[in-house]
Amino acid sequence: MSSNKKKRIIKTITVDIEKCIGCRSCEIACAAFHSNPKYSSINPARSRIRVVRDELRNIFFPIRAGAYTKSECAGRPSYIVDGRDYGECNFCNASCPARDLFKEPDSGLPLRCDMCEDDPDLEKPMCVEWCKLDALIYEEREEEFEEEVELDEIEVAVESLIDKYGIEKVIDSIARLTKKSNN
Repeated sequence: MSSNKKKRIIKTITVDIEKCIGCRSCEIACAAFHSNPKYSSINPARSRIRVVRDELRNIFFPIRAGAYTKSECAGRPSYIVDGRDYGECNFCNASCPARDLFKEPDSGLPLRCDMCEDDPDLEKPMCVEWCKLDALIYEEREEEFEEEVELDEIEVAVESLIDKYGIEKVIDSIARLTKKSNN
């Protein structure tokens, strides 16, 4: 019996919040990398990493954009850190209907950290590269996995648009755009 397991490289960024001073260099580097064309502007709303800040208590938490979710959380527990109460949304990395964090500012489409995938590959993501205090630690490891089908970026975007506007409106828009581009 043969195994369907394959190997892949898992890329992770670990956060050492003891070292983060909230300078937001990670946000700026990410925003510049993801501008169109690359490095042409810096709009922090395009950043796939955000620093949750509590400057009075000197607490900073870099959070990277995660997967899109169709609905907001049913329960919102809170966390107490150094005597301050934080809502779950403060630490959530999902793009969801409850907030505008991790959504592309022009289109409203969900953002997700892509580890600054590029051609040629970068040695490490821009946020890690520009974190001069080593609060962000990049690691790669090899892992076995069973093959599964994942939605690609376009499928996630289309699914998000369907959730927001309905399938009929999305199909009509695609049909109009297709007709327009063929003329």
